[in-house]
Amino acid sequence: MQKVRKIPQRQCVGCREMKDKKSLIRVVKSPEGTISLDFVGKKPGRGAYVCRDAACLKRARKSRALERAFDLQIPDEVYDILEQEMGGQDA
Repeated sequence: MQKVRKIPQRQCVGCREMKDKKSLIRVVKSPEGTISLDFVGKKPGRGAYVCRDAACLKRARKSRALERAFDLQIPDEVYDILEQEMGGQDA
């Protein structure tokens, strides 16, 4: 009899839906305070998850969900970079 593996679930900060961890992109605030995307899920720091959809990132930007998650003011340039990186990594 095979073991049933538990699939980790995380909540998207944009659409607020619970999804498989592997289907989401982790946005990380490093201990130094820089914001970056973590496509592997291994970077150190505080993480928040966003769907692999630019619309979810826009919703998170509008509701300031990432700023609340990281307790940090995020400049518009960072959101623009995240949109570009997310567009380049769509799979």
